[in-house]
Amino acid sequence: MKLNSIINRYLFREMLSPFCINIFFFLFVFLLTEILEITNMIVNYKVGISLIFWLLTYSMPYFLVFVIPMSVMMAILLTFLRMSSDNEIIALKSGGVSIIQLLPAVLSFCLIGCLLTAFMIIHGLPWGRSSLKQLTVEIAQSGIDMGLKERTFNNAFDGVMLYVNKIDVKSKDLIDVFIQDERNHDAAVTVIAPKGRISAEPEKMLFRLRLFNGTVNHADPEKKSASTMRFDTYDLTLDFRETIQKAGLGPKNEKEMKLDELQAYIKKHAAEKNVKYYSGLIEYHKKFAIPFACFALGILAVPLGIQSKTARTSFGLGLGLFLFLFYYLLLSAGMVFGETGKYPPLIAMWVPNIVTGSIGIFLFIRTVKGHPVYIDMIPFLLKQIRRK
Repeated sequence: MKLNSIINRYLFREMLSPFCINIFFFLFVFLLTEILEITNMIVNYKVGISLIFWLLTYSMPYFLVFVIPMSVMMAILLTFLRMSSDNEIIALKSGGVSIIQLLPAVLSFCLIGCLLTAFMIIHGLPWGRSSLKQLTVEIAQSGIDMGLKERTFNNAFDGVMLYVNKIDVKSKDLIDVFIQDERNHDAAVTVIAPKGRISAEPEKMLFRLRLFNGTVNHADPEKKSASTMRFDTYDLTLDFRETIQKAGLGPKNEKEMKLDELQAYIKKHAAEKNVKYYSGLIEYHKKFAIPFACFALGILAVPLGIQSKTARTSFGLGLGLFLFLFYYLLLSAGMVFGETGKYPPLIAMWVPNIVTGSIGIFLFIRTVKGHPVYIDMIPFLLKQIRRK
């Protein structure tokens, strides 16, 4: 018993190091993907470092929800790959230690990853999304031009959809502006202009948009009439107060809700059985299914690491990424079918865990019995495919 405790502590410490390295590595990749946007906000829009820090902090929970299970799987896979290549697994078997006796350390490590992921998806994700929304609104209050993005439909203003093809960073001019104004329910108004300029009144939460040399199209469905008018200048007032109020009232969609809010949301739409009901169920079951992916992927990583005696670390990294991509594809497919109601959300969200976990248990049993899995054949087959 004492020997097994020493081995499990040793195995746990060996998994901890690659887990931390993977977390920091993927965080670094996350920062690299955002570096262009961060540079643009600092240089062109004079956004402070503190705001950038909070923007990244609020975005981090969503990123960690998927990174933690992947890092758990990679840590276990790389640890057993190293132990297999150094013949430590053979030494343990020669000393009378079976593969099953290594499971306590693996399951304990998976449990820690499961709890971390659960905390992130249950508490961190709603907090991050709500805080990010409020911070975005505050930034937009200080300068709406910073909130606008090129070639993106902006519907932040109630009843007004704004599209800008290009924004001149120096002059702040808006190039090729398209506006769909639906604030008047009796008629639809479409405004098109080659150039525009926006100014803000933060204290009143109002933004004034002046357009130049464009056209206004009025369409009245009831009268079945339409008219077009050209203009030299056209002023449009955009009210941001309703958006501010909505952001301050709490979560607006399922991804921003906590468990109790999700339960109330599901009960509210239970009788309708509509898209909102199914999407609420998807988010609810996702909060439990994704944390348990740490166990499914972790168990799958054990036999793959043990069987790959001659595989390199690079192969282990590629194999780990492929396995997580396979899990993520199953999860994405479950979300698509679950939200449409074709499959029960409970099954749609738990199938990825059941599939990967079943494969892991099957391979683990074969490994315990001494049957080969032929993982080492994958690099050889890939080389043969490349030569052809």
